[in-house]
Amino acid sequence: MLSISYSRSARPLATAALLCSLASLAWAQHPTLAVKAPNLLVVKKGGTATAKLTASLNEGFHANSHTPSEPNLIPLTLTWQPGPLEAVNTVYPTPQLEKYAFSPKPISVVTGEFVFATKFKVAANAEPGAATMVGKLRYQACNNESCFPPKTVEVKLPVTIR
Repeated sequence: MLSISYSRSARPLATAALLCSLASLAWAQHPTLAVKAPNLLVVKKGGTATAKLTASLNEGFHANSHTPSEPNLIPLTLTWQPGPLEAVNTVYPTPQLEKYAFSPKPISVVTGEFVFATKFKVAANAEPGAATMVGKLRYQACNNESCFPPKTVEVKLPVTIR
């Protein structure tokens, strides 16, 4: 058995290094949802256009789908604030049914990289020029053992109206 002894003056430093290591390990075990910056959406007055939004969760985590299989699970939602465009319909990522230790039956989830598509319409009298649509992506991420509190990520969609 290997035994390491420290002088009294080195113990606080060793303890601090151990705590930092444990803190970074704990941080790595939390879900991270990344949203790619959406492409510029160019639309004509009175027309419609579809914007795609790509998001991804780090490995080892999943998010409940838009249609969770259990009533107590929080759904994945994408909502858009009122602006120069009106969100008509959002197509959510296709979920998978997966089995996890915390649930007696498979649940509806999205994992890895997933894409949303929102169809927008523009009023015929819309002001031409640059604008920004602001969205809120709400999700509850989980790992194989438990779920984390829900979070909301703000999304900004650059728009040009012609």
